Amino acid sequence: MGKLKFSLLKESAQCRARAGVLEVEHGIIETPMFMPVGTRGTVKTVTSAQLKEIDAQIILGNTYHLMLRPGAALIEKAGGLHSFTGWDRPMLTDSGGFQVFSLAPLRKISDDGVTFSSHLDGSRHFLGPKESVDIQRALGADIIMCFDECPPSDAPLTIIEEAVERTIRWASICKDCAIRDYQNLFGIVQGGIHPNLRKACAEAITPLDFEGYAIGGLAVGETPAQMYSTIEATEPFLPNLKPRYLMGVGSPRNIFEAVLRGIDLFDCVMPSRNARGGTAYTWQGRIQIKSARYTEDFSPFDPELNSYPSKFSKAYIRHLFNVHEITGMTLVTMQNIAFYIDFMKQLRRAILEDSLDAFQKKVDASYPE
Repeated sequence: MGKLKFSLLKESAQCRARAGVLEVEHGIIETPMFMPVGTRGTVKTVTSAQLKEIDAQIILGNTYHLMLRPGAALIEKAGGLHSFTGWDRPMLTDSGGFQVFSLAPLRKISDDGVTFSSHLDGSRHFLGPKESVDIQRALGADIIMCFDECPPSDAPLTIIEEAVERTIRWASICKDCAIRDYQNLFGIVQGGIHPNLRKACAEAITPLDFEGYAIGGLAVGETPAQMYSTIEATEPFLPNLKPRYLMGVGSPRNIFEAVLRGIDLFDCVMPSRNARGGTAYTWQGRIQIKSARYTEDFSPFDPELNSYPSKFSKAYIRHLFNVHEITGMTLVTMQNIAFYIDFMKQLRRAILEDSLDAFQKKVDASYPE
C-alpha cells in the first residue's frame, strides 16, 4: 500500500488525548496502542498465534540484538522479519541506538556513529545512521526508526546538548537513506528533561517530514512528574496529523498520563519481563502471583478480562511458578499483554465516547501510580 495513512477520529475536548487509525503494509493499528516487545524476533515465552489470540496489532523487534544474532543478511535472505518470524501483522523496529548507548563501558561515540563491543563475544562493530537504516531496511518492518543518541536523563547538560546535535544531524542522514517502498521512517526527538532542547530538536527535525515522530530518552531515570512535563513541553511542536510514539514507556499509569498528553503509540518490556518473575497486571491491580496468599485462591486470574489466561485460577498459576513450569511464564505473559491491550482499547473507547473521567476513576482504583 506504500506509505502509512494516519486518520484522527476524535480529539478530546478535555485534554490532548486522541483516537485514530494507522494503516501500514501489514495491517491496521487502532490508536492509542501498545506494542509488545519481541527483542530477538519473539515476545519471550509466547508464540505469534498466542499474540494474535490476545489481539496484539503490532509488535516491536530490536535492531541491535537482531544485527548480532542471527544477522540482518540472514533475515533478509529469509524474506524479512515478517517471514522469518511468522508474524504477518504490523511490525516496528527500533534503531538500536538505546541498546548501543547503554553499553557505556563497551562503546565509543563519535559524530559519525558508535563503535562498540558486542555484549555476547566482544566482537567489534560500528553503528551509525546509515548502518542502522540499512539494517532496518533488510529486516523489513513497516515502521523503522532514525538512529539517535539517548543519554541518561541525569547526564550533564553539555552531554545532552551534544546528543541533540547528533540526533538532528543523524536524522537528516537517515532521511536520505534508501528504504523499502512500504516502510515508514520515524524521527526521534531528544533533549533530556530540558524543554528548550526538546523544542529545538523537534523544530529541527519536523521539516524533514518523517512519517511519524517519537519522543525518546524518557523512562531513563527521571521522575514520573518530569516525564509528564517533558511530554507536555514536546508535544506542541510535533505535527498534529502524524502519529506520536513514546519510546520505552511504561506502566499502565505512565501510558494513561501520556495519552492524556497526546501520545498514540507505546512499547515497553515491562509486561513481558515482569511476567517472568511472577508479576501480573490485572484489572484488580498488580499482583505477585507467587505470593503464599494465592495458594488456595481458586478465583479467576482476572475476572474482568475475557482472555484465555484470565480464566485460570490464581492457585493454579502460582503452582506452575512454584514447580518451575514454563507454562506459568507463558500464561502470565499472555495475561499481562492481554491486559495492556484491553487497557488501550478501553482508553480508546473512552476518548471516542467522551468518558475519560469515568475511565480515569477506574485507572485510579487499580493503578494509582
